[in-house]
Amino acid sequence: MIRDDLFPEIASRRNGFLEVGDGHAIYWEESGARDGIPVVFLHGGPGSGTSPTQRRFFDSRAYRIILFDQRGAGRSKPRAGLEGNTTPNLIADMERLRRHLDIGSWLVFGGSWGATLALAYGQAHPERCLGFVLRGVFLGRNSEIQWFMSGIRGFFPEVWRAFAEFIPMEEREDLLGAYYRRLIDPDPEQHLSAARHWARYEASCSALLPEPGQLWPVEDPGYALGLARLEAHYFVNGMFLASGGLLAGMGRIRHLPATIVQGRYDMICPPASADALARVWPGAELIYVPDAGHAAMEPGIRRALVRATERFKTELVQPAAVE
Repeated sequence: MIRDDLFPEIASRRNGFLEVGDGHAIYWEESGARDGIPVVFLHGGPGSGTSPTQRRFFDSRAYRIILFDQRGAGRSKPRAGLEGNTTPNLIADMERLRRHLDIGSWLVFGGSWGATLALAYGQAHPERCLGFVLRGVFLGRNSEIQWFMSGIRGFFPEVWRAFAEFIPMEEREDLLGAYYRRLIDPDPEQHLSAARHWARYEASCSALLPEPGQLWPVEDPGYALGLARLEAHYFVNGMFLASGGLLAGMGRIRHLPATIVQGRYDMICPPASADALARVWPGAELIYVPDAGHAAMEPGIRRALVRATERFKTELVQPAAVE
């Protein structure tokens, strides 16, 4: 019988920091079975970081679970650092980590921005991917960035109004530029206030039925700054993706198995992106969760993600050691 919810809590077995260049050291951790199927968890944002709960999407008896905080996120150092923080560099960091841990290939699991990075990594290194579990697909297109900055107001007008009104009226024609200038300002009074407004906006729109507990992390100034500054940095730079975009590169990975989990009422990453991805990935399974938004821990989303890892557990063959 396939499990229908998160696995029990587990501790990490080992962890550390890996120097990756440009002054960055990324935090990584490993849990689960030493000889299990390797799986790498890619957090969203960019900038949100990982948490112990994310280990629970995987059966610790079957998977070798790798979590890491991307440049500037979570426990990685420096927090919210922008130097050398690009998608190609994050892809290179994943390869450094894979070799450091003596892993030949791994299942790639990511949601939201984590799904973007999963696709970009897979297209750069398809031979290192066993398959994909993706949630809340974001393809990094300009239309998706513009939706986040202004389209959401059609569904969350009062939340968007609070987000927009933080910026003086004369600057609101370019909300992204106005926020970015404040988020990179060295004055904490400027960047922390902007970060809290940005993070509250995103958190308030993430779930179909928001709960108060979902909003408390954004009050942590370190979390809010990492999330907001890095998201704005990637947004103003087109997510550091090739001009053709991720859909153009799908020929490199379309032969690999994938499960895509998409909340029907996802307001952060609307379902049109998951649909566009599935249309160029015939072998991918697209699962719409009818009673969910964007957040990974909404009941329907997390059940679908656990079911996906359970299916892969029986389908994947343990890969050889690193080459």
